[in-house]
Amino acid sequence: MSQKWLQTPEWSWNAPKEGQDYVHHWVQPLHQLKNTPDLILYGAPISRSSISVSGASLYPSEFRRIWKGFSTYNLDEGIDLTALRVADAGDVAMHTTDILLSHQRIQEATAHLAESYPETITCMIGGDHSTTACAVRGIKEVCPQETIGILQLDTHLDVRDPAELGPANGTPIRQLIDGDTVKGEHVVNIGLHGYFNTKTLVDYAHEHNIQMVTLKQARKQGLIHTVQEALEQLSAKVDRVYVTVDMDVLDISVAPGVPASTPGGMTAIELFDTLLEIGKHPLVRHIDFVCLDPSKDSAVAETVKTGVYAWLQFITGRVLQSR
Repeated sequence: MSQKWLQTPEWSWNAPKEGQDYVHHWVQPLHQLKNTPDLILYGAPISRSSISVSGASLYPSEFRRIWKGFSTYNLDEGIDLTALRVADAGDVAMHTTDILLSHQRIQEATAHLAESYPETITCMIGGDHSTTACAVRGIKEVCPQETIGILQLDTHLDVRDPAELGPANGTPIRQLIDGDTVKGEHVVNIGLHGYFNTKTLVDYAHEHNIQMVTLKQARKQGLIHTVQEALEQLSAKVDRVYVTVDMDVLDISVAPGVPASTPGGMTAIELFDTLLEIGKHPLVRHIDFVCLDPSKDSAVAETVKTGVYAWLQFITGRVLQSR
């Protein structure tokens, strides 16, 4: 598998000679890390494949810029995140106009990381949600005998027909199911709510046995319990779990910086608690954070900051799981 599509981000880590007090001191360039990392981060900066007008391609760079305001110590849990070795592989080089070629590069880059670092968690920062289908195909390419399950946190089902829309951000789950990469029964979507999925799409989900858990249902039984139950169900059926976090699962009041913001979504605290629980589960081998548009954020960058916090919550869960 080639690594030629992974490029170093246009910024420096500026790591101090001693100490890893802040995230930008702690995360190291992959090519400089001597030991095998516990988690590899990489960006997929594409938004041309978004149905909604989107600047999600800007998120990987903004994600790295904003994390300089976060320390590596989680006060709530009493956890020092530097117990994990985290490396940044850079961003996948996107073609200026060719969406399919860009998607192929994401698939190849993900396959390269999965093959070269088989014991390492991969974390993709999108980009719109079309990137998820590319990443999962890349993993399946390297692990053809393994069954992959998907835990999706999303307002939408993302099962629109690519025959009508092309490989857009509303189609990744359908791409994977129709392409026999993932079975519908191995997909659990938590966070669906309101008036943002047509009956036709819900019918497709029922037909393919996608497990749909509305946010109302999850709140009634408790989000943490809901996530635990979903992961246990998947664990009985699959070999590894890919988690995809569409940031539009959040309520518009806390996350204005998404292309398809909606009322009635998760609070930031609900997302943080959910990702802490997800991070604890050993079968979760891959995660992505997609559909965050920094250009729609306010001057205080609340959505980008929420995205970085959410990522750190997942990492906190990994540290807790490894104890």
